[in-house]
Amino acid sequence: MDNILSPSLLSIDFNNIEKNANVLDEAGVKWYHLDVMDGAFVPNISFGPPVIKAIRKITDAFFDVHLMINEPKRYIDAFKDAGADILTIHYEACEDLDETISLIRKAGLKVGLAINPETDTKVLKPYIDKVDMILIMSVHPGFGGQKFMPVAIEKLNKVKEWSEKINPDLLIEVDGGINFDNVSTVLDAGANVIVAGSACFNGNIAENVSRFFEVLG
Repeated sequence: MDNILSPSLLSIDFNNIEKNANVLDEAGVKWYHLDVMDGAFVPNISFGPPVIKAIRKITDAFFDVHLMINEPKRYIDAFKDAGADILTIHYEACEDLDETISLIRKAGLKVGLAINPETDTKVLKPYIDKVDMILIMSVHPGFGGQKFMPVAIEKLNKVKEWSEKINPDLLIEVDGGINFDNVSTVLDAGANVIVAGSACFNGNIAENVSRFFEVLG
């Protein structure tokens, strides 16, 4: 399975979205990570379906939409209509997780399941064969630019172990504080989808992406 770079648009220059998106596409980026925050599940607000729909008009990239919102089942259709390809929901944010997963499937979208750093990895095991991707948060969700939390390594190792036995096609994503110093470590721990924000967008975007691709192979 090829490793994937999913730059987090939370760190993009919103005054130059189209210009920077073109740079990403020309550099070979196939996924965009779009962080949706509601100010309730996390203490910050980012953007919603209208912004995602606008970005969809300027790129054919796979939209990796990370819903950091309470009861995301309320908005599945809105995000589908906006152009999402996969909706990643939080274990901690759903009263009925199985129902939410089912509704995302019925909408024709792929399903991701995320946990916060303080959540025990064991809650994920029953869902390894029910979702397309597991997202391990390596920072507390809600803000960009945080420092990577090493607890994520143990979590990635465990999810990788389960996936090899239960669902070898599972995508394992890591998000938070990923940079050129630790990306090899998370890949070795089992991650195959890498979310990077500041490390992609600070400085020369094309050069940063190329540097990540060298490590991802």
